[in-house]
Amino acid sequence: MAVDYTLYLVTDRKLVGSKDFLTSVKRALEGGVTLIQLREKDAGSKEFYELGLQVKKIAAEFGVPLIINDRVDLALVLDADGVHIGQNDLPIEHVRRMIGKDKLLGYSVANQEEAVYGEAMGADYLGAGPVFPTGSKKDASEPIGLEGLKTIKQCVNIPVVGIGGIGTANLSQLKSIGINGISVISAILSEEDPYCAARELKNLWKDH
Repeated sequence: MAVDYTLYLVTDRKLVGSKDFLTSVKRALEGGVTLIQLREKDAGSKEFYELGLQVKKIAAEFGVPLIINDRVDLALVLDADGVHIGQNDLPIEHVRRMIGKDKLLGYSVANQEEAVYGEAMGADYLGAGPVFPTGSKKDASEPIGLEGLKTIKQCVNIPVVGIGGIGTANLSQLKSIGINGISVISAILSEEDPYCAARELKNLWKDH
């Protein structure tokens, strides 16, 4: 599966505010989001499934892969394009066996050791961070900074996406590291118009 990691949107309904969630997702895709991860920590299984069906349909209109956060069971039931797991989820080698070789497997890492292990255990790409301080994830660890991100990128041969605290103000610093894209939540979903926010981020990425 050929995947464009340039602009990777992770969802969080709480950050959408008064805007409609599904409309915001669609606007973000219209603005240039290339990959989307459904990450709704407070949703029960049935609600997550129903939300997943709706987001999958919208993503399909744009030919954008849908990744499910953490929930391997729902990724399989929804026949999503992949699943993304972190250090506290099921062991990566088991997840790879569960989803098979054809679905995308993303892995969150914060250092070189985790990155090398993730690649060895079958990850298709790494979400490395948090690069900068972020308020989107309550459980976020200390920022790894640009140097930490650079170290991770240099030690693996699979795509690396920078995550955590990324926006228009600091995006230019990341491009020179050679990562494959950026992952954002609030930089798109908290903005008044997700379309304009996504388009601006994508254009900034292309320009650097």
